[in-house]
Amino acid sequence: MDERKSLQEKILRILVWTGIIFLPFIYVLSPWLNFANYHLPIWANGLGIAIFALSLWLFWRSHHDLGQNWSSTLQIREGHTLTTNGVYQNIRHPMYASVLLTSVAQVLLLSNWIAGLSGLISFIIAYATRVSQEEQMLLNSFGDEYEAYRQRTKRLIPYLF
Repeated sequence: MDERKSLQEKILRILVWTGIIFLPFIYVLSPWLNFANYHLPIWANGLGIAIFALSLWLFWRSHHDLGQNWSSTLQIREGHTLTTNGVYQNIRHPMYASVLLTSVAQVLLLSNWIAGLSGLISFIIAYATRVSQEEQMLLNSFGDEYEAYRQRTKRLIPYLF
């Protein structure tokens, strides 16, 4: 990976961690962001908990199905295979889908315009920046096999997107 992409990876990682971890902790542990609070009905919290639980399962399952192919950076390793089983049967990027679900849960659980939306905004920026690079890398490495997989699956949401 060249230095530019390495720097981009670091910036995206910091952005996502800030949106999903840092700002929510600031919100929970201090009054600094209270000026941006909003009200949601109690059922929204229950829905947020259910979505968060689903996101944890999907993240674990994605990681499990990838096995030795998992990497926190964009890279193809020696012996790397294209994973198309398990949760990868229906969507190409279930780990990203799990982070999307986490960020939706965050909106429902943290009734604050800054802490609640920070995860979703940081995810959208990171996803839009990284997924096309990842798909191109997989296409370059696996060629027709990846193209056929791309044709029969969706990126994030089964049967929709």
